[in-house]
Amino acid sequence: MPISSLKTKKSPSPYNNEMSAVVVFADGTTLYGYGIGTAGNALGEVCFNTSMTGYQEILTDPSYAGQIINFTFPHIGNVGTNAEDIEAQKPHARGLIIREDMTGPSNWRATAHLDEWLKQHEMVGICGLDTRALTRHIRDSGAPNAVICHAKDGKFDLDALKEQAANWSGLEGLDLAKDVTCDKPYEWTEASWDLKDGYGTQDTPKYHVVAVDFGAKYNILRYLTSAGCRVTVVPATTSADDILALKPDGVFLSNGPGDPAATGEYAVPTIQALLDKNIPLFGICLGHQMLALALGGKTEKMHLGHRGANHPVKDLQTGTVEITSQNHGFQVIPDSLPKDVEITHTSLFDDSNEGIKHKTKPVFSVQYHPEASPGPQDSHYLFDRFVEMIEENHA
Repeated sequence: MPISSLKTKKSPSPYNNEMSAVVVFADGTTLYGYGIGTAGNALGEVCFNTSMTGYQEILTDPSYAGQIINFTFPHIGNVGTNAEDIEAQKPHARGLIIREDMTGPSNWRATAHLDEWLKQHEMVGICGLDTRALTRHIRDSGAPNAVICHAKDGKFDLDALKEQAANWSGLEGLDLAKDVTCDKPYEWTEASWDLKDGYGTQDTPKYHVVAVDFGAKYNILRYLTSAGCRVTVVPATTSADDILALKPDGVFLSNGPGDPAATGEYAVPTIQALLDKNIPLFGICLGHQMLALALGGKTEKMHLGHRGANHPVKDLQTGTVEITSQNHGFQVIPDSLPKDVEITHTSLFDDSNEGIKHKTKPVFSVQYHPEASPGPQDSHYLFDRFVEMIEENHA
Protein backbone atom coordinates (compact mmCIF):
# COMPACT_ATOMS: atom_id res chain seq x y z
CA MET A 1 0.00 0.00 0.00
CA PRO A 2 1.60 3.32 -1.04
CA ILE A 3 1.76 6.15 1.48
CA SER A 4 -0.25 8.28 -0.90
CA SER A 5 -3.31 6.10 -0.25
CA LEU A 6 -3.37 7.03 3.43
CA LYS A 7 -6.04 9.43 4.59
CA THR A 8 -6.36 11.92 7.41
CA LYS A 9 -9.00 10.97 9.98
CA LYS A 10 -10.74 14.33 10.26
CA SER A 11 -12.41 15.05 13.58
CA PRO A 12 -12.89 18.06 15.90
CA SER A 13 -9.91 18.85 18.08
CA PRO A 14 -9.89 20.51 21.49
CA TYR A 15 -6.49 22.01 20.66
CA ASN A 16 -7.09 23.55 17.24
CA ASN A 17 -10.30 24.24 15.33
CA GLU A 18 -8.37 24.10 12.07
CA MET A 19 -5.80 21.56 10.95
CA SER A 20 -2.51 22.82 12.31
CA ALA A 21 -0.04 20.02 11.57
CA VAL A 22 1.21 17.90 8.69
CA VAL A 23 3.36 14.83 8.22
CA VAL A 24 5.40 15.07 5.03
CA PHE A 25 7.14 11.90 3.86
CA ALA A 26 10.27 11.66 1.77
CA ASP A 27 8.21 10.78 -1.33
CA GLY A 28 6.18 13.98 -0.90
CA THR A 29 3.02 12.40 0.48
CA THR A 30 1.39 14.83 2.92
CA LEU A 31 -1.09 13.99 5.68
CA TYR A 32 -2.87 16.77 7.56
CA GLY A 33 -3.90 16.62 11.20
CA TYR A 34 -4.08 18.57 14.45
CA GLY A 35 -0.94 19.72 16.24
CA ILE A 36 -0.22 18.47 19.75
CA GLY A 37 2.65 19.39 22.00
CA THR A 38 4.88 22.26 21.01
CA ALA A 39 4.90 24.03 17.65
CA GLY A 40 7.86 23.22 15.41
CA ASN A 41 9.33 20.46 13.26
CA ALA A 42 10.31 16.87 14.10
CA LEU A 43 12.41 14.89 11.58
CA GLY A 44 13.02 11.16 11.86
CA GLU A 45 12.26 7.60 10.87
CA VAL A 46 8.59 6.73 11.39
CA CYS A 47 8.14 3.45 13.27
CA PHE A 48 5.13 1.97 15.00
CA ASN A 49 4.62 0.71 18.55
CA THR A 50 1.79 -1.68 19.42
CA SER A 51 1.76 -1.14 23.21
CA MET A 52 -1.62 -0.31 24.75
CA THR A 53 -0.10 1.57 27.67
CA GLY A 54 3.25 2.92 28.83
CA TYR A 55 3.46 5.77 26.33
CA GLN A 56 5.43 7.90 28.76
CA GLU A 57 8.08 5.20 29.15
CA ILE A 58 8.18 4.76 25.37
CA LEU A 59 8.64 8.44 24.60
CA THR A 60 11.49 8.76 27.13
CA ASP A 61 13.29 5.56 26.08
CA PRO A 62 16.72 6.63 24.73
CA SER A 63 16.52 3.79 22.19
CA TYR A 64 13.95 5.87 20.28
CA ALA A 65 16.43 8.64 19.48
CA GLY A 66 16.06 9.57 15.81
CA GLN A 67 12.55 8.16 15.51
CA ILE A 68 8.96 9.37 15.26
CA ILE A 69 6.57 6.97 16.98
CA ASN A 70 3.29 6.04 15.33
CA PHE A 71 1.12 4.55 18.10
CA THR A 72 -1.30 1.85 16.96
CA PHE A 73 -3.39 2.10 20.14
CA PRO A 74 -5.85 4.96 19.49
CA HIS A 75 -6.29 6.34 23.02
CA ILE A 76 -2.83 7.66 23.81
CA GLY A 77 -2.95 10.16 26.67
CA ASN A 78 -5.89 8.69 28.54
CA VAL A 79 -3.95 8.06 31.78
CA GLY A 80 -2.06 11.36 31.75
CA THR A 81 1.54 11.71 32.90
CA ASN A 82 3.51 11.75 36.13
CA ALA A 83 7.07 12.23 37.32
CA GLU A 84 7.75 8.53 37.94
CA ASP A 85 6.96 6.68 34.70
CA ILE A 86 9.99 7.84 32.78
CA GLU A 87 13.07 6.05 31.42
CA ALA A 88 15.19 9.22 31.11
CA GLN A 89 14.92 12.83 32.23
CA LYS A 90 13.51 13.91 28.87
CA PRO A 91 11.87 12.36 25.80
CA HIS A 92 14.27 10.93 23.24
CA ALA A 93 11.75 10.11 20.52
CA ARG A 94 11.68 12.99 18.04
CA GLY A 95 7.91 13.13 17.68
CA LEU A 96 4.67 11.19 17.91
CA ILE A 97 1.67 10.38 15.74
CA ILE A 98 -1.64 9.39 17.34
CA ARG A 99 -5.16 8.81 16.09
CA GLU A 100 -7.62 10.24 18.59
CA ASP A 101 -7.51 13.58 20.36
CA MET A 102 -6.09 13.30 23.85
CA THR A 103 -8.81 13.25 26.49
CA GLY A 104 -8.35 14.41 30.06
CA PRO A 105 -6.33 12.00 32.20
CA SER A 106 -8.22 9.27 34.02
CA ASN A 107 -5.77 7.74 36.49
CA TRP A 108 -5.13 8.35 40.19
CA ARG A 109 -1.38 8.71 39.61
CA ALA A 110 -1.70 11.39 36.90
CA THR A 111 -0.28 14.82 37.68
CA ALA A 112 -0.40 16.42 34.22
CA HIS A 113 -2.15 16.12 30.85
CA LEU A 114 -0.03 14.50 28.13
CA ASP A 115 -0.28 17.62 25.95
CA GLU A 116 1.03 19.74 28.84
CA TRP A 117 3.89 17.26 29.34
CA LEU A 118 4.75 17.37 25.62
CA LYS A 119 4.86 21.16 25.68
CA GLN A 120 7.03 21.11 28.81
CA HIS A 121 9.57 18.95 26.95
CA GLU A 122 9.23 20.83 23.65
CA MET A 123 8.05 17.73 21.80
CA VAL A 124 6.17 17.89 18.49
CA GLY A 125 3.21 15.66 17.70
CA ILE A 126 0.17 15.26 15.49
CA CYS A 127 -3.23 13.64 16.02
CA GLY A 128 -6.13 12.87 13.71
CA LEU A 129 -4.37 10.39 11.40
CA ASP A 130 -5.33 6.83 10.52
CA THR A 131 -2.43 5.34 12.44
CA ARG A 132 -3.37 1.74 11.69
CA ALA A 133 -3.30 2.39 7.94
CA LEU A 134 0.13 3.99 8.41
CA THR A 135 1.19 0.94 10.39
CA ARG A 136 0.13 -1.36 7.55
CA HIS A 137 2.21 0.72 5.17
CA ILE A 138 5.28 0.45 7.42
CA ARG A 139 4.71 -3.29 7.76
CA ASP A 140 4.61 -3.75 3.99
CA SER A 141 7.11 -1.14 2.79
CA GLY A 142 9.46 -0.51 5.70
CA ALA A 143 9.93 2.50 7.97
CA PRO A 144 9.88 5.79 5.98
CA ASN A 145 11.62 9.06 6.77
CA ALA A 146 9.28 11.97 7.43
CA VAL A 147 8.95 15.32 9.14
CA ILE A 148 6.09 16.47 11.37
CA CYS A 149 5.39 20.20 11.19
CA HIS A 150 3.12 21.77 13.82
CA ALA A 151 2.25 25.37 12.90
CA LYS A 152 -0.60 27.02 14.78
CA ASP A 153 -1.47 29.22 11.81
CA GLY A 154 -1.84 26.18 9.55
CA LYS A 155 0.69 27.49 7.02
CA PHE A 156 3.34 25.06 5.73
CA ASP A 157 6.20 25.19 3.24
CA LEU A 158 5.50 21.73 1.85
CA ASP A 159 8.36 21.77 -0.67
CA ALA A 160 10.89 22.59 2.04
CA LEU A 161 9.47 19.90 4.34
CA LYS A 162 9.62 17.29 1.56
CA GLU A 163 13.24 18.22 0.86
CA GLN A 164 14.07 17.95 4.56
CA ALA A 165 12.58 14.46 4.79
CA ALA A 166 14.14 13.29 1.53
CA ASN A 167 17.63 14.52 2.43
CA TRP A 168 17.80 12.98 5.90
CA SER A 169 20.35 10.15 5.99
CA GLY A 170 18.25 7.80 8.12
CA LEU A 171 19.43 5.55 10.96
CA GLU A 172 21.65 3.18 9.00
CA GLY A 173 25.29 4.01 9.68
CA LEU A 174 24.32 6.47 12.43
CA ASP A 175 25.93 6.32 15.89
CA LEU A 176 23.37 7.81 18.29
CA ALA A 177 24.72 6.27 21.50
CA LYS A 178 27.11 9.21 21.88
CA ASP A 179 24.12 11.56 21.84
CA VAL A 180 22.22 9.85 24.66
CA THR A 181 24.95 8.45 26.92
CA CYS A 182 25.87 10.05 30.26
CA ASP A 183 28.58 12.72 30.43
CA LYS A 184 30.54 11.12 33.27
CA PRO A 185 30.39 8.07 35.57
CA TYR A 186 27.84 8.02 38.38
CA GLU A 187 26.46 5.65 41.01
CA TRP A 188 22.92 4.28 40.69
CA THR A 189 21.19 3.03 43.86
CA GLU A 190 17.46 3.34 43.10
CA ALA A 191 15.60 0.01 43.06
CA SER A 192 12.35 -1.10 41.43
CA TRP A 193 8.96 0.50 42.11
CA ASP A 194 6.48 -0.72 44.69
CA LEU A 195 2.79 0.24 44.81
CA LYS A 196 2.97 1.09 48.51
CA ASP A 197 6.40 2.69 48.88
CA GLY A 198 7.38 3.84 45.38
CA TYR A 199 11.01 3.39 44.34
CA GLY A 200 13.26 1.59 46.79
CA THR A 201 16.98 1.98 47.53
CA GLN A 202 19.70 -0.64 47.34
CA ASP A 203 21.85 -0.07 50.43
CA THR A 204 23.15 -3.63 50.96
CA PRO A 205 24.53 -4.68 47.56
CA LYS A 206 26.40 -7.95 47.22
CA TYR A 207 28.16 -7.36 43.91
CA HIS A 208 29.46 -4.42 41.89
CA VAL A 209 28.29 -4.07 38.29
CA VAL A 210 29.57 -1.49 35.82
CA ALA A 211 26.83 -0.54 33.34
CA VAL A 212 28.07 0.79 30.00
CA ASP A 213 25.50 3.42 29.03
CA PHE A 214 24.63 3.25 25.33
CA GLY A 215 21.24 4.76 26.24
CA ALA A 216 20.29 2.87 29.39
CA LYS A 217 16.68 2.91 30.58
CA TYR A 218 16.19 3.74 34.24
CA ASN A 219 14.18 0.60 34.92
CA ILE A 220 16.95 -1.63 33.63
CA LEU A 221 19.30 -0.04 36.16
CA ARG A 222 16.63 -0.41 38.85
CA TYR A 223 16.33 -4.15 38.23
CA LEU A 224 20.09 -4.55 38.44
CA THR A 225 20.08 -2.92 41.86
CA SER A 226 17.00 -4.92 42.92
CA ALA A 227 18.90 -8.09 42.03
CA GLY A 228 21.54 -7.16 44.62
CA CYS A 229 24.03 -5.07 42.68
CA ARG A 230 25.82 -1.82 43.29
CA VAL A 231 25.70 -0.14 39.90
CA THR A 232 28.25 2.28 38.47
CA VAL A 233 27.11 3.78 35.17
CA VAL A 234 29.83 4.86 32.71
CA PRO A 235 29.70 6.62 29.31
CA ALA A 236 29.52 4.57 26.12
CA THR A 237 33.08 5.51 25.12
CA THR A 238 34.68 4.36 28.39
CA SER A 239 37.78 2.23 27.76
CA ALA A 240 38.24 -1.32 29.01
CA ASP A 241 41.10 -0.18 31.26
CA ASP A 242 38.88 2.43 32.92
CA ILE A 243 36.09 -0.12 33.39
CA LEU A 244 38.50 -2.67 34.90
CA ALA A 245 39.91 0.02 37.20
CA LEU A 246 36.49 0.15 38.87
CA LYS A 247 36.96 -3.52 39.86
CA PRO A 248 33.57 -4.79 38.65
CA ASP A 249 32.20 -8.23 39.46
CA GLY A 250 30.25 -8.03 36.21
CA VAL A 251 29.70 -5.65 33.31
CA PHE A 252 26.31 -4.75 31.82
CA LEU A 253 25.94 -3.55 28.21
CA SER A 254 22.83 -1.40 27.95
CA ASN A 255 20.19 -0.76 25.35
CA GLY A 256 20.49 2.24 23.06
CA PRO A 257 19.67 3.78 19.67
CA GLY A 258 21.24 3.81 16.22
CA ASP A 259 23.22 1.42 14.06
CA PRO A 260 25.21 -1.11 16.13
CA ALA A 261 27.92 -1.28 13.47
CA ALA A 262 28.54 2.46 13.86
CA THR A 263 28.61 2.37 17.68
CA GLY A 264 30.71 -0.78 17.47
CA GLU A 265 33.66 1.10 16.01
CA TYR A 266 34.64 2.15 19.53
CA ALA A 267 32.54 -0.22 21.67
CA VAL A 268 33.56 -3.56 20.13
CA PRO A 269 37.30 -3.29 21.00
CA THR A 270 36.33 -2.45 24.59
CA ILE A 271 34.00 -5.44 24.84
CA GLN A 272 36.61 -7.75 23.30
CA ALA A 273 39.13 -6.66 25.92
CA LEU A 274 36.57 -7.46 28.65
CA LEU A 275 35.90 -10.85 27.06
CA ASP A 276 39.60 -11.64 27.35
CA LYS A 277 39.34 -11.08 31.13
CA ASN A 278 36.43 -13.58 31.50
CA ILE A 279 34.35 -11.04 33.40
CA PRO A 280 30.61 -11.88 33.43
CA LEU A 281 28.83 -9.86 30.74
CA PHE A 282 25.10 -9.26 30.23
CA GLY A 283 23.75 -7.29 27.27
CA ILE A 284 20.29 -5.99 26.38
CA CYS A 285 19.12 -4.72 22.97
CA LEU A 286 21.96 -2.61 21.53
CA GLY A 287 24.18 -4.22 24.17
CA HIS A 288 23.16 -7.61 22.75
CA GLN A 289 24.12 -6.47 19.26
CA MET A 290 27.42 -5.01 20.52
CA LEU A 291 28.27 -8.30 22.21
CA ALA A 292 27.46 -10.27 19.05
CA LEU A 293 29.74 -8.02 17.01
CA ALA A 294 32.52 -8.40 19.58
CA LEU A 295 32.18 -12.19 19.37
CA GLY A 296 32.53 -12.14 15.59
CA GLY A 297 28.91 -11.86 14.44
CA LYS A 298 27.25 -9.30 12.17
CA THR A 299 24.14 -7.12 12.34
CA GLU A 300 21.73 -5.70 9.77
CA LYS A 301 18.83 -3.27 9.59
CA MET A 302 15.42 -4.93 9.80
CA HIS A 303 12.56 -4.33 7.39
CA LEU A 304 10.35 -2.75 10.05
CA GLY A 305 11.79 -3.68 13.45
CA HIS A 306 10.14 -4.92 16.65
CA ARG A 307 8.43 -2.38 18.90
CA GLY A 308 5.73 -3.19 21.42
CA ALA A 309 4.86 -5.16 24.55
CA ASN A 310 3.38 -8.29 22.97
CA HIS A 311 6.27 -10.09 21.22
CA PRO A 312 6.50 -13.86 21.79
CA VAL A 313 10.05 -15.19 22.28
CA LYS A 314 10.99 -18.84 22.76
CA ASP A 315 13.73 -19.82 25.19
CA LEU A 316 15.40 -22.64 23.26
CA GLN A 317 17.01 -24.00 26.44
CA THR A 318 13.78 -24.52 28.40
CA GLY A 319 11.09 -24.44 25.71
CA THR A 320 9.33 -21.62 27.58
CA VAL A 321 7.60 -18.92 25.55
CA GLU A 322 7.94 -15.42 27.02
CA ILE A 323 5.80 -12.44 26.04
CA THR A 324 8.29 -9.62 25.81
CA SER A 325 8.70 -5.87 25.45
CA GLN A 326 10.84 -4.87 22.47
CA ASN A 327 12.27 -1.84 20.73
CA HIS A 328 14.85 -2.37 18.01
CA GLY A 329 15.30 -1.77 14.30
CA PHE A 330 18.52 -3.78 13.82
CA GLN A 331 19.17 -7.48 14.43
CA VAL A 332 21.96 -9.99 14.86
CA ILE A 333 22.38 -12.26 11.82
CA PRO A 334 22.22 -15.82 13.24
CA ASP A 335 24.32 -17.43 10.51
CA SER A 336 27.13 -14.95 11.18
CA LEU A 337 27.74 -16.15 14.75
CA PRO A 338 30.83 -18.29 15.39
CA LYS A 339 30.61 -21.89 16.59
CA ASP A 340 31.45 -21.01 20.20
CA VAL A 341 28.31 -18.85 20.44
CA GLU A 342 24.96 -20.51 21.09
CA ILE A 343 21.58 -19.07 20.11
CA THR A 344 19.36 -19.13 23.23
CA HIS A 345 16.21 -17.25 22.22
CA THR A 346 14.32 -16.73 18.99
CA SER A 347 11.31 -14.65 17.91
CA LEU A 348 8.10 -16.53 17.19
CA PHE A 349 7.00 -13.65 14.95
CA ASP A 350 9.78 -13.88 12.36
CA ASP A 351 12.38 -16.36 13.71
CA SER A 352 14.90 -13.54 14.21
CA ASN A 353 17.59 -13.84 16.87
CA GLU A 354 16.55 -12.80 20.40
CA GLY A 355 19.39 -14.09 22.56
CA ILE A 356 22.86 -15.63 22.65
CA LYS A 357 25.40 -16.99 25.11
CA HIS A 358 29.03 -18.01 24.87
CA LYS A 359 29.63 -21.73 25.30
CA THR A 360 32.65 -21.37 27.59
CA LYS A 361 32.68 -17.79 28.88
CA PRO A 362 30.26 -16.20 31.44
CA VAL A 363 28.57 -14.13 28.78
CA PHE A 364 24.97 -13.81 27.54
CA SER A 365 22.59 -11.26 26.06
CA VAL A 366 19.03 -10.79 24.82
CA GLN A 367 17.53 -8.58 22.13
CA TYR A 368 14.35 -7.74 24.05
CA HIS A 369 13.75 -5.68 27.22
CA PRO A 370 13.38 -7.91 30.30
CA GLU A 371 12.75 -4.96 32.61
CA ALA A 372 9.32 -4.66 30.93
CA SER A 373 8.84 -0.90 30.91
CA PRO A 374 6.30 -0.98 29.51
CA GLY A 375 5.35 -4.59 29.02
CA PRO A 376 4.91 -8.01 30.64
CA GLN A 377 7.19 -9.28 33.39
CA ASP A 378 7.94 -12.74 31.99
CA SER A 379 11.67 -12.05 31.60
CA HIS A 380 12.65 -10.55 34.95
CA TYR A 381 14.52 -13.79 35.73
CA LEU A 382 17.37 -12.70 33.44
CA PHE A 383 18.64 -10.21 36.04
CA ASP A 384 18.83 -13.01 38.61
CA ARG A 385 20.57 -15.20 36.02
CA PHE A 386 23.22 -12.50 35.62
CA VAL A 387 23.80 -12.36 39.38
CA GLU A 388 23.99 -16.17 39.53
CA MET A 389 26.65 -16.05 36.81
CA ILE A 390 28.61 -13.52 38.88
CA GLU A 391 28.32 -15.79 41.94
CA GLU A 392 29.60 -18.78 39.97
CA ASN A 393 32.49 -16.74 38.67
CA HIS A 394 33.41 -15.87 42.27
CA ALA A 395 33.34 -19.49 43.41
